[in-house]
Amino acid sequence: MKNTPAQLVSRATRRFLLVSAAVACAAVLTPAHQAAADSPLFPTTITLPTGFRPEGIAIGALPFAYFGSMADGSIYRADLLTGQGGLFSPGPGTQALGLRLDDRGRLFVAGGTGGDIRVLDAWTGAVLARYQVAAPPDTFVNDVVLTPAGAWFTDSRSAVLYHLPFGQDGALPAPEAVVRVPLTGDIAYVPGAFNANGIVRTPDGTGLILVQSVTGSLFRVDPATGVTRRIDLGAESLPNGDGLHLDGSTLYAVENRRNTIAVIALDPAGTTGTVQRRITDPRFDVPATIAAFGGRLYLPNARFDTPPEPTTRYSAVAVAQFG
Repeated sequence: MKNTPAQLVSRATRRFLLVSAAVACAAVLTPAHQAAADSPLFPTTITLPTGFRPEGIAIGALPFAYFGSMADGSIYRADLLTGQGGLFSPGPGTQALGLRLDDRGRLFVAGGTGGDIRVLDAWTGAVLARYQVAAPPDTFVNDVVLTPAGAWFTDSRSAVLYHLPFGQDGALPAPEAVVRVPLTGDIAYVPGAFNANGIVRTPDGTGLILVQSVTGSLFRVDPATGVTRRIDLGAESLPNGDGLHLDGSTLYAVENRRNTIAVIALDPAGTTGTVQRRITDPRFDVPATIAAFGGRLYLPNARFDTPPEPTTRYSAVAVAQFG
């Protein structure tokens, strides 16, 4: 008998709770440094398929990470408890960059140079919807953020946000209902460069925040108008800014080729920010995006400085979120 998505969620939840309890007990009885070295659970390095070219990552409420491939758009799912995983959804030939999971069991996928967006069933991998939002080659649908009203996608080549408005009970829109919101105001796109990249909501939920990779600037976006205003970071900037993760009023910004994560304290409206510290790790190899689970930040190593070959090795690494 085939398990239903609800049964799979129930089984995964029970397993997670049981293993988490065991890990907690072991932590009490074992010195922290020894537990980290000896425990096979929750590994801090996850091996990804050779030639996969990971870029995006998404983690929901359960300990599973979804990784998107720049090579062909495939999705790989890994169990964070063990580090083991497998191909979850075969790619359509276009890329899979920014990823986000919602609480309805859907995975939203930015299609990069394909100019497309996919929505997958997060338990079966089935394609629930596909949207062609732009025509190659003048497009790079890069990242996505979810709000109660819908999904918002950046395009690094075209100064526009793509909005998938949710219907009643979170229903996905018809293709003709996708809204294109031009970006105006302070942001100025640089031709041929990577512009709008990672995107999150403001801490108070009233606006959106995106990073422009080529300038290292953060911008607040009014989703109703597309008007952008540069976020005041003082003398700081975010060179090679890529994926973003918001936790309360703290923004984590990946600086890919710098192999660092900038930790930024934002005001509620997302108009000013202070870079408090930067996180780095010797295992970083041009990480692209970021997701959090259990007090850790998980990042896939995109290895943009390494020529991609079918035999090129890839991994994702986890670092402490708080420290």
